[in-house]
Amino acid sequence: MSHGDRRVHLNAAGLGRMPEAVRAVLTEWTRHEDRYGPHELEEHLDDVLHREIHERLAALLGAPPGDTVLFTGAADAFATLLSRLPIGPRDRIWTTPYEGAANLTTLFALRDRTRCGLDVVPLRPDGDLDLEWMASHIDDSVALVSVAHVPAGCGIVNPVEDVGRILAPYRCLYAVDASYAVGQLPVDAARIGCQLLTGDGWRFLRGPQSVGFAYVAPELRHALAPYGLAPHVPPHGAAVAALNTALAEHGAAVPDEDLAIGLRATVEEAPGTELIAPGRIQSGILTFRHDELPAALVRRQLAAHGVVVWKTVAQETPLYLPGRGITTAVRASVHHDNSPQDIAWFGEALRDVLAEPRHRPVRVSRAVPAAVPAAVPSAGAAPAARIPLPRQRTAGRHLALVSGGTSDTRRLEPPA
Repeated sequence: MSHGDRRVHLNAAGLGRMPEAVRAVLTEWTRHEDRYGPHELEEHLDDVLHREIHERLAALLGAPPGDTVLFTGAADAFATLLSRLPIGPRDRIWTTPYEGAANLTTLFALRDRTRCGLDVVPLRPDGDLDLEWMASHIDDSVALVSVAHVPAGCGIVNPVEDVGRILAPYRCLYAVDASYAVGQLPVDAARIGCQLLTGDGWRFLRGPQSVGFAYVAPELRHALAPYGLAPHVPPHGAAVAALNTALAEHGAAVPDEDLAIGLRATVEEAPGTELIAPGRIQSGILTFRHDELPAALVRRQLAAHGVVVWKTVAQETPLYLPGRGITTAVRASVHHDNSPQDIAWFGEALRDVLAEPRHRPVRVSRAVPAAVPAAVPSAGAAPAARIPLPRQRTAGRHLALVSGGTSDTRRLEPPA
């Protein structure tokens, strides 16, 4: 297949294509700072940085303008706002198997500092979060619940509003990572009922890199008030101005559901492919692997055919993918500026790549990688004995994931 100059971008989840107007704003104000300095830039962009972008973020997120804060990214916001959370050793944190690696690092650090419990909500057999388990186990010992709206490693849409309704009567804070949701799905912090919602500006919103944001509810601000907001590096003024333009261009546009359906059908029809698509509700993100071809090779060959996708690695979602024998996979994602012709082109390119004999190495192993702790059970496995936190930490030790507790959840503890 000859692709000529045609390019099909199916990587909005990794890095959205900036519209020409957004790129022009980024270039203009970067040059302005280079010529006149950062203080002059701040003065010229004062209204954009301190009013206009917050009004646009508030409209996008269903939040009051005064409750949004700018960061360099969602992971930065999550770490900055939760690292000083005042919880104690009798408190518990809930996360899910779909939590991303960056947020897990923050939760591990919070657990180590406060000596609280850190539990993983189990999944139903179909891959959905077990809401019945959450409803029967929630109480006021749970201080924080963290849920990814759409995870990085697969396209499941977690029921964040249902979770919010379960948590509402209790004192816990509720954090939602909307990095891979905002811009492709409706996101409404008020309907979700969360106290923290974080997002990136460079994915489906198609802004520049290194600019993100958070909705911070009054309850979380009150909890942090005695300690103050941890210092953080604000995003560059030119990047903020460019994101402001991207938000103005984005409006209420969302991907056509038919595009996501077509993307899935295209992969399902390709020989030797396996979807990684847990749950009953899927987004515009589709992850898959091939029986024989490594994900890196598939990505490179698709690029040679003019199709841009992403290679995702298991450790980006370390509580879900490694335990299922997945080390790497191909991730494709659609945006509202994609077309049915793009999906057709992707399908033709994928069939060509998979049909080329020289691209057939030794069959890819389905075994669980050796680096994954053998002690990690599936979500529905019987619980093992709880391992207590060590009295003293030993330098050089690594975190291990072990089962534990009085239910079928998992408790994450460092090795004794």
